[in-house]
Amino acid sequence: MPRKPKRKAPASPATRDTSPEPYPSHASPSPAQCLAVRDALLAFHGFPEEFAPFRRLRLGGRSPEDGSGDGDPPPPSPTVLDGLVTTLLSQNTTEVISRRAFASLKAAFPSWDQVVDEEGTRLEDAIRCGGLAATKAARIRAMLRGVREQRGKICLEYLRELSVDEVKRELSLFKGIGPKTVACVLMFYLQKDDFPVDTHVLRITKAMGWVPATCTREKAYIHLNNKIPDDLKFDLNCLFVTHGKLCQTCTKKMGGIINGCCYFDKRLQNLSTALAAKGFCKAEVQ
Repeated sequence: MPRKPKRKAPASPATRDTSPEPYPSHASPSPAQCLAVRDALLAFHGFPEEFAPFRRLRLGGRSPEDGSGDGDPPPPSPTVLDGLVTTLLSQNTTEVISRRAFASLKAAFPSWDQVVDEEGTRLEDAIRCGGLAATKAARIRAMLRGVREQRGKICLEYLRELSVDEVKRELSLFKGIGPKTVACVLMFYLQKDDFPVDTHVLRITKAMGWVPATCTREKAYIHLNNKIPDDLKFDLNCLFVTHGKLCQTCTKKMGGIINGCCYFDKRLQNLSTALAAKGFCKAEVQ
C-alpha cells in the first residue's frame, strides 16, 4: 500500500475492533503525531531490512514513495500456515533462533500431516533449539489437528478472503494463539492492517504518552489500533520494534523517548532531536 505524501496528515482510521475503547478520553496519538513519528524514525533508521520482504509484499512492486511501479518486485508470499507456525515458534525467543527452529521442523517433516500423525518426540526434538519445545510442539500439533478436523485438510489459505475480525475469530479458537500472534499473522502474512503490540511497542508508546503508563498490552492493542491510521500501521510497527532493539534505554527499562530523549545513547541523538522538535518526546501520561 503506498505511503501518503509526507506533507499530508492521514485520515483517522475506522474503528474495527469490537472491544470497547479502553481510554475514550485519551486523545493521543493523533494521525498527525503518527505521521510525524513515522517519518522521523524512517529518516533515522531507514526501513528495517528484516521487514523489507513483507513491505514489498504489501506494496505489490509499487514504489513506497509515490505508488508507481518502480519498486522492487515482491518476493514469493509465504503460506499463511507457515507464517502462523513461524510466529508461534518466535514466542520467547529471537527471530534468528525461531527461524532456525522452523527450518529444522520443515526438514524433519516434509508435510504437516506427518506432524499431526507422529506420536513420538520428533517434533519436540526438531524445534528444541527455539526453547519451550514441549509447549510449542503441543500447541502446533493441536492447531494443525484442529485445522484438519475443521477444514478436511491442513491449509489456512482461506483466511486471505476473510476480514480482519473474521481472521481473529478463526485463529483465536486455537490454544496458545493470542492477540499478538494473530496480529502478527494479519500484518505480515495476510498483508492486512493491524498493529501488534510487543514489549518494544508497549514501552515506547507508554513513554511517548500514546497510552497511559498503567496500560496493559491488551488495552494498548485496542487503543493503538483504534487511533493509528491503517496506512501507517505497518511502517510504524516495524520501526518501533527496530528502534526498541537499538535503543539501550528502551530495552532495559520503560522510557527512552522521554525528557527530550536525554537518556538515549549517543548513536540516537539525531533521532532525539528530530522527535523533540516535533514535540513528541516528552511523556504526557493521562
